Amino acid sequence: MQTDLVRIGTRGSALALAQAEETRTRLMAVHNLPEEAFEIVVISTTGDRILDRALAEVGGKGLFTKELEEALYDGRIDIAVHSSKDMPTYLPEGLEISCFLEREDVRDVFIGGSVQRLMDLPKGAKLGTSSLRRQALALSLRPDLDVQVFRGNVQTRLRKLEEGVVEGTMLALAGLKRLKLEHVATEIMDPEDFPPALGQGAICIENRIGDERIARLLAPIHHAATGAELECERAFLGTLDGSCRTPIAGLARVSGDRISFRGMILTPDGGRRHEITAEGPAADARQIGAEAGARIREMAGEDFFTSWS
Repeated sequence: MQTDLVRIGTRGSALALAQAEETRTRLMAVHNLPEEAFEIVVISTTGDRILDRALAEVGGKGLFTKELEEALYDGRIDIAVHSSKDMPTYLPEGLEISCFLEREDVRDVFIGGSVQRLMDLPKGAKLGTSSLRRQALALSLRPDLDVQVFRGNVQTRLRKLEEGVVEGTMLALAGLKRLKLEHVATEIMDPEDFPPALGQGAICIENRIGDERIARLLAPIHHAATGAELECERAFLGTLDGSCRTPIAGLARVSGDRISFRGMILTPDGGRRHEITAEGPAADARQIGAEAGARIREMAGEDFFTSWS
């Protein structure tokens, strides 16, 4: 393996840096390379700078990837490390996701101020989240809650909770684990009742198509089962609303050479939902996800996506 400097692009939050460092550690181990063979390049994204509005109002998931992808295009970085759930369904021409690291815990957690569980919040309590999916799922369980747009990194959200801006918030357990903060969770949500975001818990690596040096570098750290799960989930998302305007949840699981999938769409108020399940050979992951998306879209009807948007 060549020892030319590999530049790893990442957002600047503590979680993003932890994910970039995890990627670097895995690459160092598998290729027997020193830390000096890598440079972590921090790039500020629009999504990091606009914190007072919901993502759906300002452009969706691409706000977290645009500047990193520009750096890939102009050669400032060789790879970009992302949270898979932040990735738009369709990538810019010339770029690809060629590597998924083994998936962490997919579950959401509730973090309460004065109570331990979501269901124990007082009537009308303020719940902070920037996720339409979490909003919809929480309101389906507790329609009386006052959901507040709650942007910012993990530490910012925890500080707002401590300051009493809201009485509870929700985060991904995977992110807390990567930050060694899982102890702050007061309730771990059952994914049967509270299904995760598509891609939750998985780190993905984006690179330039045709860069053979980087392809050889990344191949040994790609986790095939996670890759199949994400192919399925992203195909499901691709047939629905790939932006942040529709609450969408889902989870694919590989077992041996088979894959099972459960997907869900909801209205933002949690009042309506449709669910679908599918399974088949893991080799057909993309087709299974796409067909599940087409079926749930037909099941819901087009008015489902337009009546409240």
